[in-house]
Amino acid sequence: MTARQVPRWSELAPLMRPKPIVWDRTDRRLRDALTIADLRQVAKRRTPRSVFDYTDGAAEAEISLRRARALFRNLELRPSILQDVSAIDTTTSMLGAPAAVPFAFAPTGFTRLMHHEGERAVVRVAQRRGIPYALSTMGTTSIEDVAAAGPQARTWFQLYVWRDRSAGEDLMARAKAAGFEALVLTVDVPVAGARLRDARNGFSIPPALTVKTVLDAATHPAWWVNLLTTETLTFASLTEWSGTVADLLDRLFDPTMTIADLEWIRASWDGPLIIKGIQTVADARRVVQAGADAIVLSNHGGRQLDRAPVPLRLVPDVKDAIGDNAEVWVDTGIMSGADIVAALALGADATMIGRAYLYGLMAGGERGVERAADILTREIQRTMALLGTTSIAALGPQHVHLP
Repeated sequence: MTARQVPRWSELAPLMRPKPIVWDRTDRRLRDALTIADLRQVAKRRTPRSVFDYTDGAAEAEISLRRARALFRNLELRPSILQDVSAIDTTTSMLGAPAAVPFAFAPTGFTRLMHHEGERAVVRVAQRRGIPYALSTMGTTSIEDVAAAGPQARTWFQLYVWRDRSAGEDLMARAKAAGFEALVLTVDVPVAGARLRDARNGFSIPPALTVKTVLDAATHPAWWVNLLTTETLTFASLTEWSGTVADLLDRLFDPTMTIADLEWIRASWDGPLIIKGIQTVADARRVVQAGADAIVLSNHGGRQLDRAPVPLRLVPDVKDAIGDNAEVWVDTGIMSGADIVAALALGADATMIGRAYLYGLMAGGERGVERAADILTREIQRTMALLGTTSIAALGPQHVHLP
């Protein structure tokens, strides 16, 4: 039989290593979030249901989003062993300029609804981390205020084409005057997608005080206090609006836009042009021939056409079709640094993330966005090391297999 003895304190003491006490509750929540999925859970607890669902949800039955995430989960990464991976370099080039990591912060609407710090928090993190940031037409902080909050950040402006073309021309002129580097033209919203979570929650801008929202306020008092005691939540690039998001999109956006309208864009914007919302090889060829400097393979995070193509699966064919004539980026479904590495290995030049940093914003404002960037960066570094690669350029199809 094994002899047993009572352990002495001198033997136990070295094992007693409690976590350092973190008095700030936000710092404590963020410290314990080890993945983007963890930040998502914190965000779900910290924000009203309608706000969380606006960020988290997708169109109709949400099949497009589930398929995108499933493809990332089910792909196979293939490492090469016995490589010197003592120094990992995550830097890359986007639009011919350096980026510290191979992802940009995608444009997202109503960002101050997620947290009162909103777009200012995101651009400050982007500036510190060397991450490009695209401000949405549907943003809740003005072009000029974002530029002031991140004067050294790489800022891009995302444009929806409106029925009133003069309004679009004014926005492009303001972005150019404020020093924005590139224009992101989103082309997959001729009409609003059917976002059923929003409809069921009665989601509107600004939030309406109904019995349902008042009851929800009781469980999210900090969010409501911040909303009601900071600057009024409005669209920074639009006149005031009160109603549903879908009604706003259908009222403002121009469903008659065609490829010929890119000439109108080019007449007003002489900087780099990114076309976001490409979902076929044929359309990739068309917009590159029309002058796009970069394209984003995207189904709008699954928020427009349900059952749309999964962007990640398009990467190899699109890259083969357009070669070096334009950069190929991809979004939708990205929840980890390993997802980003897989996209690059398949041939993408870079990626864009949206929900991932919004979960961080909802979880802890600017510190939460910083935490999201830190999580993704560390995961990219670790995945590259385990694959046996030390640079973005070294990633290739030998490192990944799609099912």
